[in-house]
Amino acid sequence: MRRFGRTLVTAALAVTLVGGTAGWASGDSQAAVTGPPPGTDAWRADTASGGSLPDPATASPREVAAFFAGLDDAARHRLLRSHPLVVGNLEGAPLPLRYEANRIAVAATGEARYASLAAPDRQILAFDPRGRGQVAEVFGDLEHAEHVSVIVPGSDNDAAGYDTRRKPATGPAGMARSLREATGTGSATGSGSGSGSGGSTAVVAWIGYTTPVGVGLDAADGRLARAGAARLARFTAGLDAVGAPDPVLFCHSYGSVVCGLAARHTDAADIVAFGSPGMRADTAAALGTGARVWAARGPADWIADVPNVEFAGIGHGVDPTSAAFGARRVPAADVEGHTGYFVPGTQSLAAFAAIAKGEVR
Repeated sequence: MRRFGRTLVTAALAVTLVGGTAGWASGDSQAAVTGPPPGTDAWRADTASGGSLPDPATASPREVAAFFAGLDDAARHRLLRSHPLVVGNLEGAPLPLRYEANRIAVAATGEARYASLAAPDRQILAFDPRGRGQVAEVFGDLEHAEHVSVIVPGSDNDAAGYDTRRKPATGPAGMARSLREATGTGSATGSGSGSGSGGSTAVVAWIGYTTPVGVGLDAADGRLARAGAARLARFTAGLDAVGAPDPVLFCHSYGSVVCGLAARHTDAADIVAFGSPGMRADTAAALGTGARVWAARGPADWIADVPNVEFAGIGHGVDPTSAAFGARRVPAADVEGHTGYFVPGTQSLAAFAAIAKGEVR
């Protein structure tokens, strides 16, 4: 009974600390956006091609890829114009077609907060305006890349705030740009899409799930992470279906919870958790993945103050940087704060770039 009491107190402390970091009331409960993209009913009803179209809810990305491979360019573009939100979010569809579809879908919203995403040099791989919005952007040439990395962010990220100004090298886009530049294949100027054929490393900033807002109960439990894990697994299957290399997943904060739950369902080559509250596993081996698992935490990262427990669904378990967890450690002694892992000149960014390029064995 005494042991149970200690566990209960520790779990309560975990919730208090997660909430207290920036104020318990700052966290609003979010409804996870799941299921196929908007416009799916019209897509299913479309028989203009002479047959049924692959169901976004049930067709595998490989089946989608095979379907589009059997169409000529005119047929592909007819579907794009008629169903931009479906084509733009359909895992397994050709990448250039998705970029074009999402430019149309973004413009069609008529909302100023999304307008910048429709610029001709943006490579928007996914766009869903439901809820707070979801978005994925490619930096580099994903079609021809030798290496692919995916940034999986944590709380307070969505399509509506994706292009708001942040400190350099923070936020999903900032991290993606910084990582690509650190691999030696990115441009230090301009929008950062780098859509030429010269780069061997492509990076995707992926906000493909409903993230928690603030640090309330959503950030302390696994409900949104479970929904996000299913979407991340399908996203990586989509990369595989179009011939992309097995990705490296860079998972920040609550995003590492998503990656932990998705790990056994992806073909990731490496999974890197940084600023992590836990991955809902006791050990790296318990993630059930063939990927190499890495972990980093800076000395001034407030996430260290969150107790690594899981009780009654609250808390995310063992610290991934602990010896007990068994992940490979990434040096991070010079990282400042919770979001400074991709700042140029840091040990962590240099190590991340080496992992992204497959240079670490």
